[in-house]
Amino acid sequence: MEKIKIPYIIGDGTGKDIWNASREVLEEAVIRAYNHEKEIEWVYLLAGQNALEQKGVLLPDETLHTIREIKFAIKGPLTTPVGGGFRSMNVYLRQIFDLYVCLRPIKYIKGLPSPIKNPERVNIIVFRENTEDVYKGIEWAAETEDVRKLIDFLKESMEIDLPYDSGIGIKPISRKGTERFVNWVLNYAITHGRKKITIVHKGNIMKYTEGAFRAWAYEVYERFMKDSAGKEIMVNDIIADNMFMQIILRPEEYDILLCPNLNGDYLSDCCAALVGGLGVAPGANIGDEIAIFEPTHGSAPKYAGKDIVNPLSFIFSACMLFEHIGLKEAKELIEKAVEKTISEGIMTYDLARLSHGIQPVKCSEFGRALIERMG
Repeated sequence: MEKIKIPYIIGDGTGKDIWNASREVLEEAVIRAYNHEKEIEWVYLLAGQNALEQKGVLLPDETLHTIREIKFAIKGPLTTPVGGGFRSMNVYLRQIFDLYVCLRPIKYIKGLPSPIKNPERVNIIVFRENTEDVYKGIEWAAETEDVRKLIDFLKESMEIDLPYDSGIGIKPISRKGTERFVNWVLNYAITHGRKKITIVHKGNIMKYTEGAFRAWAYEVYERFMKDSAGKEIMVNDIIADNMFMQIILRPEEYDILLCPNLNGDYLSDCCAALVGGLGVAPGANIGDEIAIFEPTHGSAPKYAGKDIVNPLSFIFSACMLFEHIGLKEAKELIEKAVEKTISEGIMTYDLARLSHGIQPVKCSEFGRALIERMG
């Protein structure tokens, strides 16, 4: 039997519940899809609170070394504190491995609760630049000596007068970072048969960051247009606030949303709400050499150990990993099992509370239900 090594990080908070419900689903899918000729060999990695408790650091060197060696991994949610403390382990992983593409597919599954009348029209991929904008942002806290120096510099050198009780942030967006991101997405669109890319920006106000992102994206597209393959794709753009309205009113008109970091963050959560919420929304962070797959929701520590959270975001993220490493048949087996399970009204609490007459099942029970319905 062929052993397929897959590094995994359980994650913080509800990560253990999700992992316990998902592990056997993923293992069974590989075994059944390939008639017992392949199986997963899990490679346990430490990160987050588990690593801090066992190793005294949030991200051990061994974890980074293994990911570099195998080139991919799947991880559960890691806690990101608000306010003080470390910035974000998720952001750090994306930056240290230069995972500049965030890919979040949003597709409706029949039976999922939705706030819109025709959710079956939703089949969108949100692409988010993953290393710049606020992820590379620099901040100065209000009423500190550092921010006072910056405010003095702005006033003396640029005649920009700001009150001294201001907090200040800088969001860099570069030509190089934008061009490689847009190139990647255009190639993805061509190879996956997507027909339309919409650039989402606030370039009417932030002319030299998000406005530049828009302009550079069009320049890359113009170069693609010289190739016959590029002519199959239409590219347009839309102001970010208008995009939020349009995606709710006319989701069928959108295919790929091409976003700077912060816009993509907001929009991917908004789009997920159209098909059941973050509990069913998967994510991938991809670079030229390494890819890390992860659920899009947080660690939800208040629900840890209660066996009630939805494992689908993690499971669908694993499906994306399966496709990435050539296990497409296993991916399809899981997707069909999910469709059958949801169609029978078997859901965890986050989906059941938005539905009529559905009694929620536990996280672990949902995992078992998937296996029972797996062909």
